[in-house]
Amino acid sequence: MIDPKLIRENIELVKESLGKRGASFDIDKLMGVEEKRRRLIQETEKMKSEKNLLSNEIAKQKKAGASPVEKIEHLRTVGKDIEEMELSLKAVEKEWEDMTLVIPNIPHDTVPVGAGDKDNRVVRFVGEKPRFDFDPVAHWDIGERLDILDFKRAAKITGSRFTLYKGYGALLERALINFMLDIHTTKHGYTEVLPPFMVNREAMTGTGQLPKFEEELFRLDGPDYFLIPTAEVPVTNIYANEILREDDLPLKYVAYTPCFRKEAGAHGKDTRGLTRQHQFNKVELVKFTNPESSYDELEKLLLDAEDILKRLNIHYRVSLLCAGDLGFSSAKTYDIEVWLPGQNIYREISSCSNFENFQARRAKIRYRRQGGKTDFVHTLNGSGLAVGRTVMAVMENYQTKDGGVIVPEALRPYMRGITMIPGA
Repeated sequence: MIDPKLIRENIELVKESLGKRGASFDIDKLMGVEEKRRRLIQETEKMKSEKNLLSNEIAKQKKAGASPVEKIEHLRTVGKDIEEMELSLKAVEKEWEDMTLVIPNIPHDTVPVGAGDKDNRVVRFVGEKPRFDFDPVAHWDIGERLDILDFKRAAKITGSRFTLYKGYGALLERALINFMLDIHTTKHGYTEVLPPFMVNREAMTGTGQLPKFEEELFRLDGPDYFLIPTAEVPVTNIYANEILREDDLPLKYVAYTPCFRKEAGAHGKDTRGLTRQHQFNKVELVKFTNPESSYDELEKLLLDAEDILKRLNIHYRVSLLCAGDLGFSSAKTYDIEVWLPGQNIYREISSCSNFENFQARRAKIRYRRQGGKTDFVHTLNGSGLAVGRTVMAVMENYQTKDGGVIVPEALRPYMRGITMIPGA
């Protein structure tokens, strides 16, 4: 949520932000609600002053032995008017809050101007593309040929865009999860947590998925719970409605969870293989920082996520997203895009974002400065990494001419020591 004070005092900045993002929002309607809110506050305060004045006059008349019947009756009327006015004010403030909850975050000054992913800025390339003496194929062909990925039977069990991992495929997925968790906890200083895979409406609202993106989420029948689209939701909400100590910041957490997304509107788009699934595994990095250090912490978080691909010796690039491609809650985002030779494309495998205090305002996560004043923390997160997409990166980059897959050296201790998933 954007600072309400900023909206009220610098509406032009909000309009400029919406323009950069290409987002549509009825600012005039919002300001109309704000004007109504101010008017109700003024009228309520005026009535309260009148009520206090009447109470004092009644007290004086009673003390003098008079019977101020008319003023007492008028006081009752004013009291009822105040109650009605306060109910109206509460409704208007709820309307204001509901409208501001769907305003996206303001992009940081360093975010490039642009309308979509074609305007993103490549920051760096890391590593070398593999060279083959044969035509590399996509991971879905490798997986089906090796009988380690079964898309047809997964569709029979559930539906499209689900995967059944088998044998070495299941082992590779599990190996990558454990490898990522070990690196982030032992090398990068994150504390591992295993959160619930279902959250309530308040948690989803806190991180910005609700109310705007409810159609993208899987909601349970019965309790008002949702399957998590990312571990960002439960991990960020660990400290909802709490005040942290400044000396404890930054707090750094890593979590493995399955993730569940409807991917509404993505029908037929990048849906083959493991690319865009309704259920997938991810290792997520989450940070809570003070405002002064959050952008330094973003750069560190990015390097922590990159380190996984460096250790696997897989080529990738880093892109800085333009304003038009930013996520709803993000002020600045880097995408790590892994090279997939079987598809001849780069594919996003991690987004690393600084949300500044946007999520913290919604979830009411604050910290107490050493002088005693409280302020909102800045929250950050990034995939470290998306596991299914790392599986396809390993399969496509380490494929062999006979259809097998070489196991990256860093993964071998997690793969029972095998060096190769054998081909035909």
